[in-house]
Amino acid sequence: MKKERNPKNWNEVKTNDSWGIFKIMGEFVNGYEKLSRIGPCVSIFGSARTKPEDEYYQLAESIAKKLSDNGYGVITGGGPGIMEAGNKGAHNAGGTSVGLNIELPFEQHDNPYIDSDKSIDFDYFFVRKVMFVKYSQGFIVMPGGFGTLDELFEAITLIQTHKIGKFPIILVGKKFWSGLVDWIKETLLDSYHNISKEDIDLINIVDTDDEVIEILNKFYEKYNLEPNF
Repeated sequence: MKKERNPKNWNEVKTNDSWGIFKIMGEFVNGYEKLSRIGPCVSIFGSARTKPEDEYYQLAESIAKKLSDNGYGVITGGGPGIMEAGNKGAHNAGGTSVGLNIELPFEQHDNPYIDSDKSIDFDYFFVRKVMFVKYSQGFIVMPGGFGTLDELFEAITLIQTHKIGKFPIILVGKKFWSGLVDWIKETLLDSYHNISKEDIDLINIVDTDDEVIEILNKFYEKYNLEPNF
């Protein structure tokens, strides 16, 4: 005899799901209130596992310093690794250093280089991702893992579908990113035609801090520095 999978009458089940909306709203309100006052910022993404002696940690720190020197604040996920490097570079240069922290079972802890009034804690990944997209004037994507790729492709998708305005997406580290970019071009574009040629143009791939600054400054010679939606 086949066992009934869902024996309950779901119309009679009582939950508190609806009340979770207010917690979500609270995170949005807190994020909007704090981030609306930070000024033009660029987000730096990358692995939480990258150590200070790693070349990409040091490059992220240098990029953040030059961003600050050019009038941009820095937003990171607030944790260790590349995130720490980004906040450290901004902090040491006297620039705006923002951390959007999230509680995770491993890896995540606040780094000490975030401005005390610009450290924001989130429980929900999707709320945090909205803050990155809304208040970033560009995404600088260093080598990282699944979380880094998630942020990268979220931004590309939103720009591709015209849900937000275009802004610079800069992949740093040709050795790390070239394989992925080649696969996108050869498989998604040429073989399967799942994207358009214009979609490839959304991505910049560079190796140096000066190239990052050049792309950002050139873009904002034509566009205003303002929230993306």
